[in-house]
Amino acid sequence: MFTRYIGIDLGTANTLVFVRGKGIVMREPSVVAVNTRTDSVCSVGKEAKELIGRTPGSIVAVCPMKDGVIADFDIAATMLQALLKKALKGTVLTTASLLICVPSGVTAVERRAVMEAAEKAGARPIRLVQEPIAAALGAGLSVLEPAGTMIVDIGGGVSEVAVISMGGIVSSRSVRVAGDAFDMAIVNYIRRKYSLLIGERTAEIIKLEIGTAFPEPHTATMEIRGRNLLNGLPENITITSDEVREALSEPLGRVIEAIHETLAHTPPELSADIIEQGITLCGGGALLRGMDKLINRETGMPVYVAEYPLDCVAEGTGQILKHMEQYEDLLAEEVKYY
Repeated sequence: MFTRYIGIDLGTANTLVFVRGKGIVMREPSVVAVNTRTDSVCSVGKEAKELIGRTPGSIVAVCPMKDGVIADFDIAATMLQALLKKALKGTVLTTASLLICVPSGVTAVERRAVMEAAEKAGARPIRLVQEPIAAALGAGLSVLEPAGTMIVDIGGGVSEVAVISMGGIVSSRSVRVAGDAFDMAIVNYIRRKYSLLIGERTAEIIKLEIGTAFPEPHTATMEIRGRNLLNGLPENITITSDEVREALSEPLGRVIEAIHETLAHTPPELSADIIEQGITLCGGGALLRGMDKLINRETGMPVYVAEYPLDCVAEGTGQILKHMEQYEDLLAEEVKYY
């Protein structure tokens, strides 16, 4: 029987599916719309994300992934099954062999939840690989050499910082502060300063349009709409990129702290390699303007953004699937097969 080898970046914000021989065949938001009256799934992915904040009481848009791990087991399994069927276009899931990325800081219970959700979706065998290793491979870094490489993967729910050498993680920190926390920081800042309530989707648009992590020569502005908390009426205000940077300072500070802690626990020989090779950024957070400059200022090390930061983890699973024998040792022994 023909087996499809599939790599999955099961992210808090987006799920990417890589099929060996085809590349990345799908990238969809990790969202499921559920009808609470009938307990049935209305839509998955892009269609479900469009419903966030716009649904009647009987339809709820659920994000089954939180902080990089499964928060709602049944919905996660349903989402995974729907996305895999869509990606494979009718191929029977029992002929699919999955390689799924998990954050380096997950617990054994969280890791087992991923395995069981994938099994419930109908695939087997299922293997897991640590996200920083997949991200480093996808960014084009050599992880098998006896030299230190540093990867910072800022996703939707979790930021992974790791120093890798000879196929293993030497020092790492996994902090549950990333893109979603950036959005909430903007929501809270605007509510505090202007008594204006905005949705998380609006906050995400603000982050993408004028968000910055580092001071820029020119200040950008943006007009936003929300609900005034004092009188309950709709209201327009104009905010600046400087205000957004101020709003993001606290979560960005926690990411910088994780980088400092990882470097502090890195052996001196590997630290010397990192000074020479620099730090590589990937994930959606790497696209925040000035992120590389901020980390460069705080660490004094060269910082590079991966060529395709959103695809690094999925592409990394592809590298492992293409050269399974070479990278076999990268998969944790206790979770190779289920």
